[in-house]
Amino acid sequence: MCGDETSGHKVLGQRLSQSTGHFPRRKTGITVSVKRCNRCGLVYAAPLPIPFDMQDHYGIPPDSYWRPEYFRTDDDYFLGEIREAKPLLNFQPGMTALDVGAGLGKAMITLDREGFSAFGLEPSRPFYEKAISEMGISTTRLRMGAIEELDYQPESFDFITFGAVFEHLYHPAQSLATTLKWLKPGGIIHIEVPSGNWLIGRLINLFYRLQGTNYVTNLSPMHVPFHLYEFSLDSFREAGRRLGFSVVSHRFEVCDLSPLPSWMHPVFRKIMKATDTGMQLTVYIKKSAQ
Repeated sequence: MCGDETSGHKVLGQRLSQSTGHFPRRKTGITVSVKRCNRCGLVYAAPLPIPFDMQDHYGIPPDSYWRPEYFRTDDDYFLGEIREAKPLLNFQPGMTALDVGAGLGKAMITLDREGFSAFGLEPSRPFYEKAISEMGISTTRLRMGAIEELDYQPESFDFITFGAVFEHLYHPAQSLATTLKWLKPGGIIHIEVPSGNWLIGRLINLFYRLQGTNYVTNLSPMHVPFHLYEFSLDSFREAGRRLGFSVVSHRFEVCDLSPLPSWMHPVFRKIMKATDTGMQLTVYIKKSAQ
């Protein structure tokens, strides 16, 4: 993200090719090193495991995955994110939006309902086909393919969203540079990512250290959900200096507390909110005006 090869990188530990569980000594598998950039805080696997075909990760067989409730639309789906973005955009009806990793197209439906003209791209064939057949998404609005495979006209969109997508990209800064070309000057990009400073993850890593192992819970590059990166706020600020954008809004969200006993949740929720050590980082970035 920062492009700095001189500041050094800290080795956090080893990540197993399956869930590590409570006692990693009992597990076997392949491991990769997990490192953190000393300058921007990006957490990444080294080497980075990349499948021969993206469908090996995301081409989920429909019969083994889909449930009827997945195709129901919630009126509140993605609504909060849209309402947060509109003031940053000085929103006008008819503004164009692109959903990167559109999935079933639920965010596209809400974007259209909220006055945008929504488009999307989706790299997984099963999701793409279900979005069209089950959700009624138009093939003129939704394209199948990855960022690296598709192209749009320069400055086509006012708003671009990466919802639970950015951590899956093999080259996040490069992908961000590509989408910035598709974004109009002054346009907004919304990104949700796992935080590299998640308090519960740090406690789990400490628990593994006390067992005499060097395993870590950061990332899941070789198993579901295939998270390849974790980010800090500095990851985006440093990338912005290189790529021509600024972070105009951000927040850390507590999210999952399931590794802890339920009676501890209220205390840890307060701690994580006060210290910005929640599980998820959400950022809104604005492309520099030309």
